[in-house]
Amino acid sequence: MKFLGSLLLAAISLPSVAFAAWGYTDNGSSYIIDTGAQLVFAVSKSNGDITSMKYRGTETNGYQGKNSHVESGLGASVVTIKQYSTPANIIQVTVTYGTIVQTYIARYGNNNIYMLTNKGDATVAASRYIVRLVPGLLPKALTDSDYYDASTVTVEASDVTLSSANGYTKSKHYQGSNYGRTMDYDYVGKATSTLGIWLIRSNREKASGGPFFRSLVRGCSPIAEDLYEILYYNMGTTDPQRWGLQGPYVLSFTDGGAPNSALFSRNVDWSWMDTLGIKGWVPTSGRGSVAGVGIKNMKAGYTYVVGLSNTDAQYWGTANPTTGAFSVAKILPGTYTLTIYKGEIEVHTSSVVVTAGGKIALNSITPTDPSDTVSIWRIGFTNFDKTPMLPTYMHPSDKRISTWTPPNYIVGTSNAAGSMPGYMWKDINNGHLIYFKLTAAQTAAAHTVRIGITEAFIGGRPQITINGWSSKLPAATTQASTRSLTVGTYRGNNVMLTYDVPASAFLTAGQYNIMSINVISGSTGTGFLSPGISLDAIDFI
Repeated sequence: MKFLGSLLLAAISLPSVAFAAWGYTDNGSSYIIDTGAQLVFAVSKSNGDITSMKYRGTETNGYQGKNSHVESGLGASVVTIKQYSTPANIIQVTVTYGTIVQTYIARYGNNNIYMLTNKGDATVAASRYIVRLVPGLLPKALTDSDYYDASTVTVEASDVTLSSANGYTKSKHYQGSNYGRTMDYDYVGKATSTLGIWLIRSNREKASGGPFFRSLVRGCSPIAEDLYEILYYNMGTTDPQRWGLQGPYVLSFTDGGAPNSALFSRNVDWSWMDTLGIKGWVPTSGRGSVAGVGIKNMKAGYTYVVGLSNTDAQYWGTANPTTGAFSVAKILPGTYTLTIYKGEIEVHTSSVVVTAGGKIALNSITPTDPSDTVSIWRIGFTNFDKTPMLPTYMHPSDKRISTWTPPNYIVGTSNAAGSMPGYMWKDINNGHLIYFKLTAAQTAAAHTVRIGITEAFIGGRPQITINGWSSKLPAATTQASTRSLTVGTYRGNNVMLTYDVPASAFLTAGQYNIMSINVISGSTGTGFLSPGISLDAIDFI
């Protein structure tokens, strides 16, 4: 019996080692939450920071005394905790700081932290949630575009550097080779063979920039490692800051594998959160949808994207490549601008009204495509010849970019990739020339030059001259007031500028006319921070 008693004592002791204990404890300063799986995390009772995240016993949270939190931390907050047994075993922590409400949720048996952020107004800055990880747990390579290695010098501001180890420019903004546009990725993170830490993005309905937005989503150095959920980021965009609830976004831990695709915003079912009393929560039943039977006049080689946006929310979906059929679901009620993009260029806009539970069905839409206009010559998409495009993951000064001053463009001979810079700056490559010939009939008529730009920095816009004739000075376009071309983004507000050229500007038939494109601006800057533009297309009609 004594032997049997020893066995029983050993068996009783096993659960604390072999089985996790679902629930939470209060140690006075933090709520310690055990997910009942391999993840145990702690939330500060004073400010709502995540102060610890232990996966399989290994601490993964924080560096240099910094924790994971909204922005740089909220400060003294009201922090409450509640446990549910229905609709599932759930623990919910609510952090209130002024007009910000941050929610953390654990669900039994899941190695995930479900997070939501409700932004009430501008009185509390909230551009991102920062997950701070213990440096050295996850891999990093000298060639990573967002890895600030130890041997760096500053190139621009404090966030663009040059590695003296390999001569590459680095920045947390440079994600073109890692994740690309918001619509291109579902999660960010890294993994070893035994540990994966992933931040699965929300549907971004309350964020900014739309489907083609590029922003910082990850960054690291020898002493720091960050993952970001973007709540509002105005780099390169003029989108409004949107208020209300963003999320859920999910911090997910694995044994080295990719995160569960069922958690991706395009797949997930969040109905189990409907009864948790989350501030600003709108269930699927309170949302609507928009669907279209097709898009006509689609051009081969382009992806067509349908976007919905207003000052309160944004959504998007990809059209069927053959029929153009599309569907966008789980939309908050409201009046939206529906935009169809050919690639990333708007070719159709209309208005739709979405109601709770409503299903809008649209007939076939025929976009108005600028390329349908017959032109004498057209220089198509000029933004670089590599995929991903180099300036989306390196500074324009990077040695891997061959030149910003290619040869002059000769219509009928040259190609855009070899003879037309994708970006132009007043200080770098102003006055690029295009040579073209006209027939006798063409020289006798007035013509229009169209230049499409996708971004402009500090008021940059193109003025043209043809032979001895100069165009009027165009007005500045509406663009972001932030850096853009140097931090990995070329997509601001798409604008087509037109220039009416009189017949008197042209040389006689058979001679080369010379058009010069010159960036002008009322603002000043130097080098790659001088007034600049991103070119999309140029044509002569």
